Amino acid sequence: MESTYFRKGFGLKQEIKGTLEADYHSNVVEAVKANDYALTVDGLSFRLAREFGFCYGVDRAVEYAYETRRKFPGRPIHLVGEIIHNPHVNRKMEEMGISFLRRADEGEFEFSALTSEDVVILPAFGVTKQDFDRLGQVGCVMVDTTCGSVLNVWKRVERYAKDGFTAIIHGKHYHEETKATASQVSKYPGGRYLVVLDMAETRMVCDFIEAGGDPGPLGSHFSKAVSAGFDFTRDLTKVGLANQTTMLSGESLAIADEIKRSMIRRYGEAQIEDHFRTFDTICSATQERQDAMLELLEQPIDRMIVVGGFNSSNTCHLAALAARKGVPTFHIEDASCIDVATGRIRHQVVDTKELMEMEQEDWIGDARAIGITAGASTPNNKIGETVARICTVAGVDLDAALA
Repeated sequence: MESTYFRKGFGLKQEIKGTLEADYHSNVVEAVKANDYALTVDGLSFRLAREFGFCYGVDRAVEYAYETRRKFPGRPIHLVGEIIHNPHVNRKMEEMGISFLRRADEGEFEFSALTSEDVVILPAFGVTKQDFDRLGQVGCVMVDTTCGSVLNVWKRVERYAKDGFTAIIHGKHYHEETKATASQVSKYPGGRYLVVLDMAETRMVCDFIEAGGDPGPLGSHFSKAVSAGFDFTRDLTKVGLANQTTMLSGESLAIADEIKRSMIRRYGEAQIEDHFRTFDTICSATQERQDAMLELLEQPIDRMIVVGGFNSSNTCHLAALAARKGVPTFHIEDASCIDVATGRIRHQVVDTKELMEMEQEDWIGDARAIGITAGASTPNNKIGETVARICTVAGVDLDAALA
């Protein structure tokens, strides 16, 4: 009987290698890396973080999608949402004839037209347990690119649910990864979850843990961030911490500590293990990119450019980290955000809960050292194109520097 579920690739890496290099390779990035992650062009210096761009999980997801197209040349192929949060990569998927299955606002993905002849790729963020089960009922071929770091979080959340602990997840309740992670509690009767975005929301929860009171305001505030039937009085007596893998590590750890202190004040130090569990579930690639950028900012940097999707959580957090260090920071989606005719830069407003874009003139000014990094879903060619456009706006000759 033909297998309908694949997770370990099709052994076609050599067949797709040339296509991947053509789509994502950058000679500029390779030159900067070869020069100790630095490049000076007519007095304008670029400094590249030592960890940037595609992580292992993203590499694997993109490769697997390309292999899937090669493996099933004559069959309809679909993606549940986006493969990763990068518009360039997702456009490449469309150019290969892979269609996108979309979700209505607050609704389900549309699977009604799928048949057993269809091939469906599950994205790097994973899909909810409910969506996975629905696809299984269709009988279509499923190609699962879910990142291993995400799967590790799922195992932790499943364990919490099995042991009767509510999973408190530091993340964005609307993000695909967090939706998928939260859904894992449904594998056990009575499984519960609560998603907190930041320390302010955490304090709301902690105040209730310690003092109780009317759960009405909490219920209203977290209406979209809790499991069905969540009872704040019943479901916050035993909690286990987890997080969306792309959040800021320091913030996740601080949130865990804050909740632990509240549980100690409520139940006592001697009883804490009966009421509180935690496990750092930030993925290593996210941490490495954050650490590398902070290391980069230890040297004089006049402007920081962060390249990646505006809806990419890990990219947004890189930009926030840089801005909090006091460096003028510009989060751009790709090189097209830099207008070579006017010199303007279009960028995402940093460290905000909403997607807000703005344009800025004369943003380079007298800067002589520009830092560059990119989120884990940004391909190298988009980074190289960004360096080239900055050089054009600054009026310096990149080609001469690379010769």
